[in-house]
Amino acid sequence: MAESTLAPTAPAASSAEPTRQVPFFQPHFDITENESELTLYGDLPGVKQDELDVRYENEQLIIQGRVAARNEGLQMLRQEYGIGDFQRTFTIGESINTAAITAEVHNGVLVVHLPKAEACKPKRIAIKAI
Repeated sequence: MAESTLAPTAPAASSAEPTRQVPFFQPHFDITENESELTLYGDLPGVKQDELDVRYENEQLIIQGRVAARNEGLQMLRQEYGIGDFQRTFTIGESINTAAITAEVHNGVLVVHLPKAEACKPKRIAIKAI
């Protein structure tokens, strides 16, 4: 991604409910780029579509939601999957066609497509012989 500037941003500190003891985690994301778009792949096992919020505002992509506890009542020997509230914020330093952003979640993977604006796409310049 040499030409793009897509950087994770630290979650904002919240003054609401300072004594709340809900687990908070930051899911992992892979980011790819081609000539037409940036694509984010988020590892969110157990996330439900209705507990997920993805929005783009002020050149930031904000992904937040909640993953409910699972395997309750079982003695856990090791637990590595995140549960509880999560948030990731990415600053997008690239012109994005905000009207065409799409997202889908399937089998615990969130995929967010950020199409580049036409002005940012590489253009081939024709050379004329004179």
